[in-house]
Amino acid sequence: MLKVNRNYQKLPGSYLFSDIAKKVAAYQEKNKDADIIRLGIGDVTRPLTPSVIAALHKATDEMADEKTFHGYAPDLGYDFLRQAIAEKAYRSRGCDIAPDEIFVSDGAKSDSGNIQELFSEDAKVAVTDPVYPVYVDSNAMSGRLGDFDSATGKWTRLTYLPCTAENSFVPELPKEEVDIIYLCLPNNPTGTTLKKTELKEWVDYANRTGALIIYDAAYEAYISEDDVCHSIFEIEGARECALEIRSFSKNAGFTGVRLGYTVIPKDLTRDGVKLHQMWARRHGTKFNGAPYIIQRAGEAVYSDAGLKEVQETVGYYMKNATVIREGLLDAGYSVYGGVNAPYIWLKTPDKMTSWDFFDYLLTEKNIVGTPGSGFGPSGEGYFRLTAFGTYENTLRALERIKK
Repeated sequence: MLKVNRNYQKLPGSYLFSDIAKKVAAYQEKNKDADIIRLGIGDVTRPLTPSVIAALHKATDEMADEKTFHGYAPDLGYDFLRQAIAEKAYRSRGCDIAPDEIFVSDGAKSDSGNIQELFSEDAKVAVTDPVYPVYVDSNAMSGRLGDFDSATGKWTRLTYLPCTAENSFVPELPKEEVDIIYLCLPNNPTGTTLKKTELKEWVDYANRTGALIIYDAAYEAYISEDDVCHSIFEIEGARECALEIRSFSKNAGFTGVRLGYTVIPKDLTRDGVKLHQMWARRHGTKFNGAPYIIQRAGEAVYSDAGLKEVQETVGYYMKNATVIREGLLDAGYSVYGGVNAPYIWLKTPDKMTSWDFFDYLLTEKNIVGTPGSGFGPSGEGYFRLTAFGTYENTLRALERIKK
């Protein structure tokens, strides 16, 4: 008899944002005239920039000509895009990353979920808490995290590294032995980050203990402070202990276009095996390459005009973040993030639970956010708002909250 992967049955309910979508849909069904402002999911609202659109049109025309038509893409990515990434995203910041250490994919979410396939089922995992749910769920599906305890909201074999106001959202190094550490910086959902000296401690720890850091830098374009790293490879020793995942979604608005990449240095070895070779083998087996048209659009992001346009888009969202942050502070909320990231993390008022505050904002103010408990146990009592809405809707949402 065929047996299913029972680890899926251990997952609590459905995916966080699926639960939110169902709640909002149910409310809208009963309140068809409700003017709902969505500041929950981290989806962008600004259109693709002129350089990207021009590249998409040009590449589309090429696909209509027999002489310039492209079929299957190279499974690891076209050279023109990998070279642009290496030069503009890494070497320009002093990071020694070669084009063939970059693996192009259809997005950071896919890579974040798939990368755990390289490691044994008994690998010990540590995550900052609260945390992007994909890291936890994908490892749980592999059976690596034991069982889910609904009473505590924790997995029995997962090491949690709490990030709260009490420790200024700076996680402590693991007190127990771990093999894999997930770091998302700037952080989703808290919008906070680590200074270079603090990140150096993690690199030194990983090299000292043999742990691997999976570094999610999806929001690096939003960093504004000089003492914060855009890449973990700015830290000496990171090539020997870390890989990095990045996305085009949040900086260039590719949430509906889909493009990302993972950087794995050739000198990154664990258990006597080069992870670069393992990921190349996995990538080539299970992925047919991102489309040529989309990769040409990605290349345009790194052109001089493209980089300027991206900066303007990021500035638009960070203007929203400032509006939310300052508005909530004026209204008496305890607020974090919104400086180096497009997320604002606030403490719920009157000791409300995260989901109670979600229901309150939805039904009383017609605003959708994200309950902090959906990101892990340490997220309880907190709430996430995103700056990815339109400027006009952001202003309207803040007026409703203030009232």
